[in-house]
Amino acid sequence: MGDGGGDRGGCCPPMDLFRSEPMQLVQLIIPIESAHHTISYLGDLGLIQFKDLNVEKSPFQRTYAAQIKKCAEMARKLRFFKEQMSKAGLSPSAKIMMRDDIDMDDLEVKLGELEAELVEINANGEKLQRAYSELAEYKLVLHKAGEFFYSTRSSATAQQREIEAHSISEESVDTPLLLEQEMSTDLSKQVKLGFLAGLVPRVKSMAFERILFRATRGNVFLRQSAVEDPVTDPVSGEKIEKNVFVVFYSGEKVKNKILKICDAFGANRYSFPEDLGKQAQMITEVSGRLSELKTTVDVGLLHRGNLLQTIGDQFEQWNLLVRKEKSIYHTLNMLSIDVTKKCLVAEGWSPTFATKQIQDALQRATFDSNSQVGAIFQVLHTIESPPTYFRTNKFTSAFQEIVDAYGVAKYQEANPGVFTIVTFPFLFAVMFGDWGHGLCLLLATLFFIIREKKLSNQKLGDITEMTFGGRYVIMMMALFSIYTGLIYNEFFSVPFELFGPSAYACRDLSCRDASTAGLIKVRRTYPFGVDPAWHGSRSELPFLNSLKMKMSILIGVAQMNLGIILSYFNAKFFQNSLNIWFQFVPQMIFLNSLFGYLSVLIIVKWCTGSQADLYHIMIYMFLSPTDDLGENQLFIGQKTAQIVLLLLALVAVPWMLLPKPFLMKKQHEERHQSQLYVPLQSTEDSFQLDTSHDSHDHEEFEFGEVFVHQLIHTIEFVLGAVSNTASYLRLWALSLAHSELSSVFYEKVLLLAWGFNNVIILIVGIIVFICATIGVLLVMETLSAFLHALRLHWVEFQNKFYEGDGYKFCPFSFALLSEEDD
Repeated sequence: MGDGGGDRGGCCPPMDLFRSEPMQLVQLIIPIESAHHTISYLGDLGLIQFKDLNVEKSPFQRTYAAQIKKCAEMARKLRFFKEQMSKAGLSPSAKIMMRDDIDMDDLEVKLGELEAELVEINANGEKLQRAYSELAEYKLVLHKAGEFFYSTRSSATAQQREIEAHSISEESVDTPLLLEQEMSTDLSKQVKLGFLAGLVPRVKSMAFERILFRATRGNVFLRQSAVEDPVTDPVSGEKIEKNVFVVFYSGEKVKNKILKICDAFGANRYSFPEDLGKQAQMITEVSGRLSELKTTVDVGLLHRGNLLQTIGDQFEQWNLLVRKEKSIYHTLNMLSIDVTKKCLVAEGWSPTFATKQIQDALQRATFDSNSQVGAIFQVLHTIESPPTYFRTNKFTSAFQEIVDAYGVAKYQEANPGVFTIVTFPFLFAVMFGDWGHGLCLLLATLFFIIREKKLSNQKLGDITEMTFGGRYVIMMMALFSIYTGLIYNEFFSVPFELFGPSAYACRDLSCRDASTAGLIKVRRTYPFGVDPAWHGSRSELPFLNSLKMKMSILIGVAQMNLGIILSYFNAKFFQNSLNIWFQFVPQMIFLNSLFGYLSVLIIVKWCTGSQADLYHIMIYMFLSPTDDLGENQLFIGQKTAQIVLLLLALVAVPWMLLPKPFLMKKQHEERHQSQLYVPLQSTEDSFQLDTSHDSHDHEEFEFGEVFVHQLIHTIEFVLGAVSNTASYLRLWALSLAHSELSSVFYEKVLLLAWGFNNVIILIVGIIVFICATIGVLLVMETLSAFLHALRLHWVEFQNKFYEGDGYKFCPFSFALLSEEDD
């Protein structure tokens, strides 16, 4: 996450996160000869958001479409270079040495030449590599098929000798006449077999053999031999395990069938001489050619590597220049051309503090472009809603992103991001409170913070990228978790007497496992956090759980009151008196008459040590407000106060609902009548009045629609006050779940393994405990508490005052350029 321009310029006023920066609509009249320099300097400045003044035109109809096409072609060549470097195992140099003397036309020519040279080198390399692979396969065929023929010839010679010897020794009257006839057959009439040799992929060899057998009806003889090492295929260039085959056949028709089957199975065929002398000669020739090709291929690869290394040294610089150039022309296409075609007119939003910086950039562009006419800068008056711009830094940007994920603040609307910096990690820590787990989370976050300069320049995975972007949020969450963990006195769910011994002790052995009964105070109060004795036993409800539950209500009511107070500041800023008197005031009365009163009762009960039942008090405040409170009375005049608060809560509901729609109708009628008599004004003022009149004042006022909207808003607030307060109990529930899970892992894994008095079991138990702690408590529980804190901010807090219907200020800035996939 970037810093959002928080450190730009030395004359910027201090950052104000509560309200967005004051914005202005500016108009620039730029001479054409200085337009490129002007947009370039404004891109370096990054403080103006241009409006598209050519919306009606398609991208191909715009003035600088040819220049953008040229930049896109250069970007394509750079992507080609990057792919080639990636295949070669090279990476572009991370150092960008910017040079101002690089001309884009010269760069275009240079990229074209480099691409042509690299394409030619690749084509020649592929041809040489294919020839080398073919010769390597040919050599294998000569060796393996030669072994077939040698072994077959030796076997045939031995068999012939055996037959001759047998016929001479056993020739008699009983000698079969057919054998005599067979031996005396004319050799010229014998059928001569043809053969084909080559290599077939091993995975296809069985299917290849079956198809040959079926296609020729068994009239072939096939021999195969496996090649030990994978062979580089000449066609695909991949390493494949293959078999050398020799297939014998008879007749041209069978040969044609075999050739087609070989093509279908990707079997490469090679010519093979029958003569042994020719075979040896061919092996010698092929070996010599392989050696020559190997030398040629190595030289080509070295030349290609040197060329890619040269490209890699300047790749990032070229890539950045092309991306900048393309973005400049995209921006120029948003400008309109003056009728004289000698200047361009630009409109855009900029912060008011950036006026001097923009004017300085315009002057520098005029000087550097040798333009005789300077650019004109002027502020326009408009009724359009400006974009929202909060200047952030690397610490506050992540918190602002949390708010913006819900909705971007309307211009000058109160920004929840200011409060989120504290409230978000605090609510997380209330649920995650354990100073042992907080320390683990802090150490993991410090790794990202210490190495942030190195990691910010690297491409990380999606989850790692998200974690790195929110490293300061996680750091604050960890620090607050350590604080609340010390308050809860929990270290991996185990209470420690960290700040001194417990203030309580057992009266006798019967109260050894109790949390309250039988305990007596023997020392002064525990100095910091919860007393270890308050954790209680597993069989009882410890006092700490009751404390967490009541604290959740207090925190929730306090944050909801803060939300309503912020709605007052919004109404005050936008001078909306109706929202002050008919939204802020009744909402404060309703919320605090019920839940504010409950918070007061909790605090009074803590201070007095009373045993009053707060559930009973709140329920019968509605059911029987006039009954005596009895032992549930906490202060004098409590019954009268409850009746008054109940009446105020009942009055607040119609107060929110009825007056505002009628007053809005009255204001509309008065405004409409005052427009019937308008004094004469200048043409410019009259134009501005008509614009405002058309956009706002002539809108029809629908009383029924306004009333229904107010009714929905009132019902939503009344029901939301109850449901939102109950939602804050998730702080207690998540804290209890986290503590219980941690206790289970500690008692049922670590202590159980310790009890076996076996080193192996203890080591296994420690490993399981560490894995469970990291996987469940430090990952899943962190994510769960994070999401619940996010919901409490978006729903329970921000819905009281935050509309979030604005749009973000997105300036034209080279610093915000990302990789484009054209």
